[in-house]
Amino acid sequence: MLHIDLYTEITCPWCLIGHHRLDKVLAERFPRLEVDIQHHPVLLLPDAPAEGLYIPDLLFKRYGVTNPKASFARPEAEARASGLELDLSRQLWTYRTQAVHALILAARPRGTQHQLAVAITQAHFLEARNISDSNVLVEIAVGYGFDCEEAYSIALDTAQHKRIEAEAAKAAAAGVGSVPHFVFGGHIAINGGRSEDEIASAIRQATGGAPNV
Repeated sequence: MLHIDLYTEITCPWCLIGHHRLDKVLAERFPRLEVDIQHHPVLLLPDAPAEGLYIPDLLFKRYGVTNPKASFARPEAEARASGLELDLSRQLWTYRTQAVHALILAARPRGTQHQLAVAITQAHFLEARNISDSNVLVEIAVGYGFDCEEAYSIALDTAQHKRIEAEAAKAAAAGVGSVPHFVFGGHIAINGGRSEDEIASAIRQATGGAPNV
């Protein structure tokens, strides 16, 4: 079995693309490979207000971008190249994600962690849902091994949020700077908007090119 550590931020479009490409590569090129995907939190906007941040304003203030659509063009094109229809103008808000990551972390012992992370990321980008809303999170989480009461408890628990912040700080201290950040087999690391071929190459390196994968 290949262990894959995946460091992501749910509100990063490159992480949506990374999830999609990883799953696509595993299904199409390594159909017999058993994998264990473990998610780790990265917080890009830990201090975002509860109501979220308007992305066009954020892009202008941080980078002087006056045409957000131009900034969206590259990730949208990369997504299409892998068969994912992505229109970033549908979701013009970004949110703090401590509660999201707390639920994803709690999904690990349930065996649904990767599926939940993908579902929440898709809800944010493809359905333009407000993933800072605990009602939205609970609605998604109940399909991945949680009951409503438990999901609400985790999503609203500030102690869980602090735990996520500590985990994100550990990742940053370990050198995780850009997302998505993949570590295959504990020793082959790649990060950023990697192609399907690059992901496949890293998997082959991590597995030693075993013939059954």
